[in-house]
Amino acid sequence: MNAVPRIDDILTRADVWRGGVMATSVQPGLPTGFAELDAELPGGGWARGGLCELLPTRTGVGELSLLLPALARLSASELSWVVCVAPPHPLHAPALAQGGIALERLLVAGAPGRDAAWTCARALDTDGVGAVVAWLPGADATLLRRLHLAAEANRSLLFVFRPAACAAEASPAPLRLQLDGEGERLRVHILKRRGAACALPLSLAVPRPALVSAAPSPAAMPASAQAAPTLSPSSLPPLSSLPSPHALARPVPAAPAARRASLRLF
Repeated sequence: MNAVPRIDDILTRADVWRGGVMATSVQPGLPTGFAELDAELPGGGWARGGLCELLPTRTGVGELSLLLPALARLSASELSWVVCVAPPHPLHAPALAQGGIALERLLVAGAPGRDAAWTCARALDTDGVGAVVAWLPGADATLLRRLHLAAEANRSLLFVFRPAACAAEASPAPLRLQLDGEGERLRVHILKRRGAACALPLSLAVPRPALVSAAPSPAAMPASAQAAPTLSPSSLPPLSSLPSPHALARPVPAAPAARRASLRLF
Protein backbone atom coordinates (compact mmCIF):
# COMPACT_ATOMS: atom_id res chain seq x y z
CA MET A 1 0.00 0.00 0.00
CA ASN A 2 1.44 3.34 -1.04
CA ALA A 3 2.12 5.80 1.74
CA VAL A 4 0.15 9.01 1.71
CA PRO A 5 2.52 11.92 0.98
CA ARG A 6 3.01 14.39 3.78
CA ILE A 7 1.96 17.99 3.28
CA ASP A 8 5.52 19.14 4.03
CA ASP A 9 6.83 16.98 1.19
CA ILE A 10 4.25 18.39 -1.21
CA LEU A 11 5.17 21.96 -0.32
CA THR A 12 8.82 21.35 -1.20
CA ARG A 13 7.91 20.83 -4.86
CA ALA A 14 8.85 23.71 -7.17
CA ASP A 15 5.40 23.77 -8.77
CA VAL A 16 3.57 24.04 -5.42
CA TRP A 17 3.73 27.08 -3.18
CA ARG A 18 1.75 28.95 -0.55
CA GLY A 19 -0.16 31.95 -1.83
CA GLY A 20 1.81 34.49 0.17
CA VAL A 21 5.26 32.89 -0.14
CA MET A 22 7.66 32.83 -3.08
CA ALA A 23 7.96 29.39 -4.65
CA THR A 24 11.18 27.43 -4.27
CA SER A 25 13.20 26.42 -7.31
CA VAL A 26 14.82 23.10 -8.19
CA GLN A 27 17.86 24.97 -9.48
CA PRO A 28 18.96 28.60 -9.28
CA GLY A 29 17.50 30.87 -11.93
CA LEU A 30 19.59 32.52 -14.62
CA PRO A 31 20.37 36.07 -13.43
CA THR A 32 18.39 38.63 -15.42
CA GLY A 33 21.13 41.27 -15.12
CA PHE A 34 18.85 43.44 -12.97
CA ALA A 35 19.19 42.90 -9.22
CA GLU A 36 15.80 44.43 -8.44
CA LEU A 37 14.07 42.04 -10.85
CA ASP A 38 16.01 39.00 -9.61
CA ALA A 39 14.79 39.76 -6.09
CA GLU A 40 11.18 39.45 -7.27
CA LEU A 41 11.53 36.15 -9.17
CA PRO A 42 11.47 32.62 -7.73
CA GLY A 43 14.96 31.18 -7.92
CA GLY A 44 16.49 34.65 -8.17
CA GLY A 45 16.30 34.97 -11.96
CA TRP A 46 14.78 33.58 -15.16
CA ALA A 47 13.58 30.03 -14.52
CA ARG A 48 15.52 27.41 -16.48
CA GLY A 49 12.76 25.30 -17.93
CA GLY A 50 9.49 27.12 -18.46
CA LEU A 51 7.59 29.87 -20.21
CA CYS A 52 7.93 33.58 -19.52
CA GLU A 53 5.30 35.65 -21.26
CA LEU A 54 6.27 39.24 -22.14
CA LEU A 55 3.52 41.74 -22.94
CA PRO A 56 4.91 45.07 -24.20
CA THR A 57 2.42 47.91 -24.54
CA ARG A 58 4.01 48.80 -27.88
CA THR A 59 7.00 47.84 -29.96
CA GLY A 60 10.30 49.50 -29.10
CA VAL A 61 9.93 50.16 -25.36
CA GLY A 62 13.11 48.19 -24.66
CA GLU A 63 11.58 44.73 -24.51
CA LEU A 64 14.49 42.89 -26.11
CA SER A 65 17.04 44.81 -24.05
CA LEU A 66 15.45 43.25 -20.96
CA LEU A 67 16.71 39.86 -22.18
CA LEU A 68 20.16 40.92 -23.41
CA PRO A 69 22.16 40.19 -20.21
CA ALA A 70 20.74 36.67 -19.89
CA LEU A 71 21.07 35.88 -23.59
CA ALA A 72 24.65 37.16 -23.55
CA ARG A 73 25.51 34.89 -20.64
CA LEU A 74 23.91 31.86 -22.31
CA SER A 75 25.60 32.35 -25.67
CA ALA A 76 29.00 33.72 -24.65
CA SER A 77 29.66 32.07 -21.28
CA GLU A 78 27.65 28.84 -21.44
CA LEU A 79 28.06 28.41 -25.23
CA SER A 80 24.37 27.60 -25.62
CA TRP A 81 22.29 28.32 -28.70
CA VAL A 82 19.86 31.23 -28.65
CA VAL A 83 17.02 30.82 -31.15
CA CYS A 84 14.85 33.79 -32.18
CA VAL A 85 11.61 32.81 -33.92
CA ALA A 86 9.51 35.10 -36.11
CA PRO A 87 10.82 38.51 -34.98
CA PRO A 88 8.58 41.27 -36.39
CA HIS A 89 11.61 43.17 -37.73
CA PRO A 90 15.11 42.04 -38.75
CA LEU A 91 17.41 41.95 -35.74
CA HIS A 92 20.31 44.40 -35.62
CA ALA A 93 23.47 42.28 -35.38
CA PRO A 94 25.91 45.05 -34.27
CA ALA A 95 23.59 46.01 -31.41
CA LEU A 96 23.25 42.38 -30.32
CA ALA A 97 27.03 41.97 -30.39
CA GLN A 98 27.43 45.19 -28.41
CA GLY A 99 25.00 43.76 -25.86
CA GLY A 100 27.32 40.78 -25.35
CA ILE A 101 25.57 38.12 -27.43
CA ALA A 102 27.89 35.70 -29.23
CA LEU A 103 26.51 35.92 -32.76
CA GLU A 104 28.01 32.55 -33.71
CA ARG A 105 25.53 31.06 -31.21
CA LEU A 106 22.50 32.97 -32.50
CA LEU A 107 19.95 31.49 -34.89
CA VAL A 108 17.11 33.53 -36.38
CA ALA A 109 14.24 31.63 -37.99
CA GLY A 110 11.58 33.42 -40.03
CA ALA A 111 8.44 31.37 -39.49
CA PRO A 112 5.07 32.88 -40.41
CA GLY A 113 1.77 31.85 -38.86
CA ARG A 114 1.50 28.33 -37.44
CA ASP A 115 5.05 27.55 -38.56
CA ALA A 116 6.38 29.71 -35.73
CA ALA A 117 5.02 27.39 -33.04
CA TRP A 118 6.39 24.35 -34.90
CA THR A 119 9.81 25.99 -35.04
CA CYS A 120 9.71 26.77 -31.31
CA ALA A 121 8.82 23.18 -30.43
CA ARG A 122 11.60 21.85 -32.64
CA ALA A 123 14.17 24.19 -31.12
CA LEU A 124 13.11 23.34 -27.56
CA ASP A 125 13.55 19.65 -28.36
CA THR A 126 17.14 20.16 -29.54
CA ASP A 127 20.14 19.64 -27.26
CA GLY A 128 22.32 22.70 -26.75
CA VAL A 129 19.53 25.27 -27.01
CA GLY A 130 19.64 27.52 -23.95
CA ALA A 131 16.84 29.92 -24.85
CA VAL A 132 14.09 30.41 -27.40
CA VAL A 133 12.76 33.94 -27.94
CA ALA A 134 9.56 33.96 -29.99
CA TRP A 135 6.95 36.42 -31.19
CA LEU A 136 3.60 34.58 -31.14
CA PRO A 137 0.79 37.16 -31.20
CA GLY A 138 -1.87 34.60 -32.09
CA ALA A 139 -0.91 31.83 -29.64
CA ASP A 140 -3.70 30.41 -27.49
CA ALA A 141 -3.53 28.81 -24.04
CA THR A 142 -3.31 25.26 -25.42
CA LEU A 143 -0.32 26.09 -27.62
CA LEU A 144 1.43 28.00 -24.83
CA ARG A 145 0.96 25.06 -22.46
CA ARG A 146 2.57 22.67 -24.95
CA LEU A 147 5.54 24.95 -25.42
CA HIS A 148 5.87 25.46 -21.67
CA LEU A 149 6.02 21.69 -21.11
CA ALA A 150 8.61 21.34 -23.88
CA ALA A 151 10.79 24.04 -22.30
CA GLU A 152 10.35 22.43 -18.88
CA ALA A 153 11.42 19.00 -20.19
CA ASN A 154 14.60 20.36 -21.81
CA ARG A 155 15.44 22.92 -19.08
CA SER A 156 15.46 25.69 -21.68
CA LEU A 157 14.33 29.27 -21.24
CA LEU A 158 11.32 30.23 -23.35
CA PHE A 159 10.38 33.88 -23.80
CA VAL A 160 7.22 34.60 -25.78
CA PHE A 161 6.21 38.12 -26.82
CA ARG A 162 2.46 38.72 -27.14
CA PRO A 163 0.33 41.89 -27.41
CA ALA A 164 -0.46 43.75 -24.19
CA ALA A 165 -4.18 43.07 -24.71
CA CYS A 166 -3.48 39.38 -23.94
CA ALA A 167 -2.96 40.33 -20.28
CA ALA A 168 -6.73 39.93 -19.79
CA GLU A 169 -6.60 36.31 -21.02
CA ALA A 170 -5.78 33.23 -18.96
CA SER A 171 -2.30 31.84 -19.57
CA PRO A 172 -0.36 28.75 -18.44
CA ALA A 173 2.84 30.82 -18.17
CA PRO A 174 4.25 30.74 -14.61
CA LEU A 175 5.67 34.22 -15.19
CA ARG A 176 3.93 37.08 -17.02
CA LEU A 177 5.45 40.54 -17.33
CA GLN A 178 3.82 43.65 -18.77
CA LEU A 179 6.37 46.06 -20.23
CA ASP A 180 6.11 49.77 -20.89
CA GLY A 181 8.52 52.59 -21.65
CA GLU A 182 9.39 55.13 -18.98
CA GLY A 183 11.71 57.64 -20.63
CA GLU A 184 15.01 55.83 -21.07
CA ARG A 185 13.94 53.17 -18.56
CA LEU A 186 11.67 50.13 -18.79
CA ARG A 187 8.66 49.76 -16.53
CA VAL A 188 8.06 46.11 -15.62
CA HIS A 189 4.80 45.05 -13.98
CA ILE A 190 4.79 41.45 -12.73
CA LEU A 191 1.27 40.25 -13.55
CA LYS A 192 1.86 36.66 -12.48
CA ARG A 193 4.56 34.71 -10.69
CA ARG A 194 4.81 31.69 -8.43
CA GLY A 195 4.42 33.67 -5.27
CA ALA A 196 2.60 36.58 -3.71
CA ALA A 197 1.33 39.35 -5.96
CA CYS A 198 3.72 42.17 -6.76
CA ALA A 199 1.68 45.34 -6.47
CA LEU A 200 4.26 47.92 -7.54
CA PRO A 201 5.96 47.87 -10.96
CA LEU A 202 9.75 47.95 -11.28
CA SER A 203 11.63 50.68 -13.13
CA LEU A 204 14.73 49.23 -14.80
CA ALA A 205 17.62 50.99 -16.50
CA VAL A 206 17.88 48.65 -19.49
CA PRO A 207 20.84 48.82 -21.89
CA ARG A 208 19.97 50.29 -25.26
CA PRO A 209 22.90 49.45 -27.53
CA ALA A 210 21.00 50.42 -30.69
CA LEU A 211 20.84 54.00 -29.43
CA VAL A 212 24.46 54.27 -28.31
CA SER A 213 26.26 54.15 -31.64
CA ALA A 214 25.45 53.95 -35.31
CA ALA A 215 25.78 50.62 -37.06
CA PRO A 216 29.16 50.19 -38.81
CA SER A 217 29.39 49.61 -42.52
CA PRO A 218 29.38 45.95 -43.64
CA ALA A 219 33.09 46.18 -44.50
CA ALA A 220 33.92 47.20 -40.92
CA MET A 221 31.79 44.52 -39.29
CA PRO A 222 33.21 41.16 -38.14
CA ALA A 223 32.33 38.15 -40.24
CA SER A 224 29.90 36.84 -37.61
CA ALA A 225 27.90 40.08 -37.78
CA GLN A 226 27.55 40.22 -41.56
CA ALA A 227 24.08 39.93 -43.02
CA ALA A 228 22.86 36.38 -43.43
CA PRO A 229 19.64 34.91 -44.79
CA THR A 230 16.71 34.13 -42.53
CA LEU A 231 15.61 30.50 -42.66
CA SER A 232 12.09 29.25 -43.19
CA PRO A 233 10.90 26.17 -41.25
CA SER A 234 10.86 24.06 -44.44
CA SER A 235 14.60 24.61 -44.89
CA LEU A 236 15.62 24.54 -41.21
CA PRO A 237 18.17 21.75 -40.57
CA PRO A 238 18.48 20.05 -37.18
CA LEU A 239 20.08 22.57 -34.84
CA SER A 240 22.52 19.97 -33.59
CA SER A 241 23.96 19.65 -37.12
CA LEU A 242 24.62 23.35 -37.66
CA PRO A 243 28.31 24.20 -38.09
CA SER A 244 30.00 26.63 -35.74
CA PRO A 245 30.35 29.53 -36.13
CA HIS A 246 26.96 30.14 -37.64
CA ALA A 247 25.11 33.44 -37.14
CA LEU A 248 21.88 34.42 -38.81
CA ALA A 249 21.37 37.85 -37.31
CA ARG A 250 21.24 40.63 -39.88
CA PRO A 251 21.32 44.43 -39.60
CA VAL A 252 18.14 46.43 -39.77
CA PRO A 253 17.93 48.06 -43.23
CA ALA A 254 17.98 51.83 -43.52
CA ALA A 255 14.61 53.40 -42.74
CA PRO A 256 13.20 56.95 -42.90
CA ALA A 257 13.80 58.91 -39.72
CA ALA A 258 10.07 59.00 -38.94
CA ARG A 259 9.89 55.20 -38.94
CA ARG A 260 13.30 54.27 -37.59
CA ALA A 261 12.29 54.31 -33.91
CA SER A 262 9.46 51.84 -34.53
CA LEU A 263 11.91 49.33 -36.03
CA ARG A 264 14.08 49.15 -32.94
CA LEU A 265 13.26 46.32 -30.59
CA PHE A 266 15.86 47.51 -28.11
